[in-house]
Amino acid sequence: MKAFVVEKYGKDGVRTAEVPEPTVGERDVLVRVSAAGINPLDKMVRDGEFKLLLKYKRPFTLGHDVAGVVTRVGSAVRGLKVGDEVYARPRDLRIGGFAEFIAIDSDDVAPKPASLTLQEAAAVPLVALAAWQILVDRAHVKPGQKVLVHAGAGGLGSTVVQLAKHLGATVATTTSTETEELVRRLGADVVVDYTKEDFSKVLSGYDLVLDSLGGANLQKSLTVLKPGGLAISVVGPPDAGFAKQLGAPSVLGLVMNTLSRKIRKQARALGVRYEFFFMQANGSQLRELSALYDSGKLRPVIDSVFPFDQTLEAMAHVEQGRTKAGKVVVSMVPDSA
Repeated sequence: MKAFVVEKYGKDGVRTAEVPEPTVGERDVLVRVSAAGINPLDKMVRDGEFKLLLKYKRPFTLGHDVAGVVTRVGSAVRGLKVGDEVYARPRDLRIGGFAEFIAIDSDDVAPKPASLTLQEAAAVPLVALAAWQILVDRAHVKPGQKVLVHAGAGGLGSTVVQLAKHLGATVATTTSTETEELVRRLGADVVVDYTKEDFSKVLSGYDLVLDSLGGANLQKSLTVLKPGGLAISVVGPPDAGFAKQLGAPSVLGLVMNTLSRKIRKQARALGVRYEFFFMQANGSQLRELSALYDSGKLRPVIDSVFPFDQTLEAMAHVEQGRTKAGKVVVSMVPDSA
């Protein structure tokens, strides 16, 4: 089968290749890929940013989001059958959505939302799971709390804005002039145009900030939190909790804590908290999220769809910042959406 594989770490390390069809274990389902979503995480894994923690054996197929049709089920699989339309964020070390077929642990798979096309469903798993795990599992967002979501028109930001609003929070976001109306339609109560004003000068008293930009943006985000508030970053720096989540040796946890020492110290001085977040595969949460998409509480935002043969061009589109809003998807069947 055709796949896009990482042969070596780095920008030019991905190539198209003919590889064997995946082996299907007793707990796996084999999925014929209809579409796959592009995520910043694909670039990070391609470049080897997590190679100390995620020990992929090269060459390996890239791609963290997938939607498609089940073509085979393992002997121990229950609740899924051949012909089912499904979506998934395959677990780490078993990714591979940029291919014609992928074998996925059935625990990571869910029937796709009935209201979405396969192309739309491919844009959902990673960002929807991240939004759920940040807002529900990690921050326990309650009605009436104040949540600031940076880059609210992005793939992750647009999902977090919608889910935070559904959970009853007052939602603020940063965005550019051209996407201000979009984020308001998604549910943002307060919109800060970062091209015109500094969010840290106009916002205060927030319970949670989700940072996807890092650096100075993360440091300023600490200042808009109320005492005891939480800043969560998906771009780092990582902390010991990340190493523990991936089952890494304790010495790597110490390394991660060293990397995040400065920002954690700044947070403590302000009476707030900082945590790094890295999402996990979870099919049962995807089933819950499907209901939110089918009820209209959530909807995917898609920037553009590329044919599968142009997967590298799709990755470059995201990497070069050409995405206007939402996610980029690659499709096996152009024009099917």
